[in-house]
Amino acid sequence: MYRRIHAALAQNPPIDNFDVFKEGKAQNFFESQEAIIALCTYFQELLKNIKDLDEKQLQEELLKLLQVSLWGNKCDLSFSAGEDSSQKSSPLQSLENMIPYILVNDMEKVWSLLVNAKKNRTERSNVRVDIILDNAGFELVSDLVLADFLLSSKLADEVYFHGKSIPWYVSDTTKHDFNWTIKQLGSANHMWMSRCGINWEGNLKKGVWVFRDHMFWTLPHDFSSMSEVAPDLYAELQKSNLLLFKGDLNYRKLTGDRKWEYSFPFHQALNKFHPAPLCSLRTLKSDTQVGLKPGQGEQIQGSEPEWMVSGKYGVVQFDAGL
Repeated sequence: MYRRIHAALAQNPPIDNFDVFKEGKAQNFFESQEAIIALCTYFQELLKNIKDLDEKQLQEELLKLLQVSLWGNKCDLSFSAGEDSSQKSSPLQSLENMIPYILVNDMEKVWSLLVNAKKNRTERSNVRVDIILDNAGFELVSDLVLADFLLSSKLADEVYFHGKSIPWYVSDTTKHDFNWTIKQLGSANHMWMSRCGINWEGNLKKGVWVFRDHMFWTLPHDFSSMSEVAPDLYAELQKSNLLLFKGDLNYRKLTGDRKWEYSFPFHQALNKFHPAPLCSLRTLKSDTQVGLKPGQGEQIQGSEPEWMVSGKYGVVQFDAGL
C-alpha cells in the first residue's frame, strides 16, 4: 500500500516529492513539545557534568536514555490510525514505574559491549553504533539524544542512522524528516532545544553522525535475506560495533514475523542474520515475540489478552552475534 501511494505520486510531477504523511509527522513533533523540552533540558544539564561521571553513573544514564528511546516507540501514527500519539508528559518521570513492563531487559549487555569496545579501541578503529530508525516525532528526538550521549560519553566515536527511502508506515523517518527535525530544534525558541539542534547539525557536518537510507528497508524481505538481497547494506552493517533496531516492524523483520513459541531463542529466530551484535528496542504492537522465560508469555496472556498489541509492554533484546 505504501509503495503504491509513493508510485502514484512519483508518476505525477510536480508532486513527485510530496510526502502525504508529512503533516501528521510535523503535528506529532509539535504536540510532543513539552516532552521534547523536558528531554533536551535534562540532556543539556547532563552534558555539563558528563566529564565528572564515574563508570557507574555513566551506566545509569545510558540505561535511562535507552528506556526513553524504548518507550518513545509508543509514538506511532500507523499504530494509532493517525490519532494523536504524541508524547505529552516528561519522558523521564515514569521510567522507574515502567521497568516491570520490560519483558526482556538486556540493557546491561548493551552497556558491557560498549564499555569493552571502548577499552579495546585502537588509534585506527572507531567505535561505531548504528541506529535503524523507526518513527519521526518524539521517538526520533529520543534516538538523537541517545546518539549524542554515546558520543559525549565517548562510548562511541560515530553513529550511523538508517531511515526509509520513501514515506512508510505513516510516521517512519525519512531523510527529510531527519533533517527537518534537527532544523526545527536548532531554530526553536527554547535554549536547550536549540542547543541540541545546533550541536546535532554540527555532528552531521563533522561526519560523526551519518544518515543513510537504503531501499531494502522498504522491501518486503525479512532481514535474514539481507545478505543476498542487499549485500551492500549487509556489508555496511558489518562495520558496526552495535546495531540498535527501533520499533515493532523491525522486530517482525528480525524474527521473520512468525508465530514462534514465546520462549523460542532470539538468536535462532534471527535465522543467521548476524552482521554485528544487535539489540532490538521495541514496544509490542504485533503478535510475534521470542526469548521470553518459559511460561512468562502465557501468564500475561491469562490476565491481558491484548498484551502483544497494546504497546504497553516492551523489550530490550540483545544478540551478541556469531
